[in-house]
Amino acid sequence: MPHPKKVGKLIREADSEAKQTNEIKMAIPLLDAIDIKGKEITADALLTQRDFARYLVEDRNADYHFTVKGNQPRLLDDIRFLLSDRPKEPDYQEETSLAHGRIETRKIWTTSEIYGFLDFPYVGQVFVIERERIEKKTSVSSKETIYGICSKMAEKADAKQILETNRGHWCIENSCHYIIDWNYDEDRSTIRTGYGPENVTRLRRFAVSVMKVRGVTNVAQKMRQLWGKTRLVFDYLKMTKNSVGAK
Repeated sequence: MPHPKKVGKLIREADSEAKQTNEIKMAIPLLDAIDIKGKEITADALLTQRDFARYLVEDRNADYHFTVKGNQPRLLDDIRFLLSDRPKEPDYQEETSLAHGRIETRKIWTTSEIYGFLDFPYVGQVFVIERERIEKKTSVSSKETIYGICSKMAEKADAKQILETNRGHWCIENSCHYIIDWNYDEDRSTIRTGYGPENVTRLRRFAVSVMKVRGVTNVAQKMRQLWGKTRLVFDYLKMTKNSVGAK
């Protein structure tokens, strides 16, 4: 495939590798505006990239918690191999009653016995999570298996903590989806060309996450306060030398 054409904006035509690189180029400048030292950054599979891991650990003194899927086939196969002979009993299990008459059971297995087997920087542990959801009325069940890696060693994060971090990530994802749909009316967005819809969605999700990290409980109100006020946005993000530090 020819080299992606650049027009001073986002990449217009790209293969999967260029798309992933573009994601990192979007994420890093945004994270540069936030103090993440000592924090654990969770990300879905598209940001499970070596350069991003190095940026978080080496440059920002943070930890990562990444989901691993088919966009990293070698890494995914290696994790599956490491956990292929896991015992029947999980390292930790929890059961939760969800809304609309559903029960979800989560099981997690972890290992830090990697011995340099994985070609990924700063891996502390790998994990697999099995989620089973049962509809109470129909008894219909569905299962999902999730693989991932994190930079924290076992002494800093046990199986329960890793599961809570993973669940928290998806709770935020689902919460963001509702907020974005309600405040941005995203389902009726007219941005439909190339990677435009996905890139705009991720920018919107990140904006909502930034507000939540700063303790905002009413996202819609904060959006109205910042809307169209460039200087106030920079102050809010503390991106100017004489920032007034808006909250």
